[in-house]
Amino acid sequence: MTVHATHETAPTPLRVALVGYGLAGSVFHAPLISATEGFVLDTVVTSNEERREQARAEFPAVRFAASPDELWQRADELDLVVIASPNKTHVPLAKAALEAGLPVVVDKPVAGTAAEARELAALAEERGLLLSVFQNRRWDNDFLTLRALIADGELGEVQRFESRFERWRPQLKGGWRESGDPQEIGGLLYDLGSHVVDQALDLFGPAAQVYAESDVRRPGAAADDDTFVAITHVNGVRSHLYMSATTAQLGPRFRVLGSAAGYVKYGLDPQEAALRAGARPTPQEPWGVEDEALWGRLGAGESPLTGGGTPVRTLPGDYPAYYAAVADALRGKGDNPVTALQAAAALDVLEAARRSARDGATVSLPTASVSVSTTAHATEEQSA
Repeated sequence: MTVHATHETAPTPLRVALVGYGLAGSVFHAPLISATEGFVLDTVVTSNEERREQARAEFPAVRFAASPDELWQRADELDLVVIASPNKTHVPLAKAALEAGLPVVVDKPVAGTAAEARELAALAEERGLLLSVFQNRRWDNDFLTLRALIADGELGEVQRFESRFERWRPQLKGGWRESGDPQEIGGLLYDLGSHVVDQALDLFGPAAQVYAESDVRRPGAAADDDTFVAITHVNGVRSHLYMSATTAQLGPRFRVLGSAAGYVKYGLDPQEAALRAGARPTPQEPWGVEDEALWGRLGAGESPLTGGGTPVRTLPGDYPAYYAAVADALRGKGDNPVTALQAAAALDVLEAARRSARDGATVSLPTASVSVSTTAHATEEQSA
């Protein structure tokens, strides 16, 4: 008698090529790709022998390529290309991948300008290919918690959103991220600013006006290292965003004020530190969980530092959810988690911030004329 299996056969794993194995590639992308069910890290593109040894130690079966051109020549062997190389290479490499018929994930910022991001989005649509932007901090523990509080109405009507991504790094580290060459797309506005602006737009919708202050404070620095951006959203919410490498006393990561209550949260999501330390997400172990001592507080009328408010359990951070969503999108089972058009909307704000800081004036964006509801979430079409 023949016995037929009743369970479905697991789909063939999707083969992923990773371009770049520096900080972004080795700490974020490679571990998260390998932890995603249905993905296999097939190829790492790097000509650096030390980085090859590092990758081989963690992923013994991985293949290597010395240049992205080798990937385009065997595009039929791959299902996804992840671009984690320096910012200035994002647009040409994403374009080449799409023209080779390959879906693409690009680390933020996807481009130096919103126009370039929209051109890439149009090319991806024309080719019928996925183009997604790695905005992992939409899955930070504090951001997930804040989103839930807003959705549950715990704050009432949100009026002001303060977000800080501050560091104390008085000495320069060197490298392209601190370069003053515009071609490098360095500086904190496009680095950390890509995160905090994306989060603000994701929560509160499109920007109507942008004001910014940007400084180069450290001796020998050539790119902005202390920047403030104020966004007036179309729905009336004001976002005050701080990004700095020169903050000797760090402020709260979030301070969100509403008509009914406020939420204050200190400390950074633990996932980056865990990944840097070599921890890897697995289904068997808790991931992204924060110690109770770091939970934020919700309340009104008193500072959380003097006991005001009620502790709010921080939801676990979930960077693996990004690549899980990408896998679903590639298999036709879900939506692109972060589109290039959403990234373009954030780049509109970053470009406006750069003009504002240069000219000392508030910059109005075209979306100011768009009529939207006053709910916290605008549609993708409005964001674009």
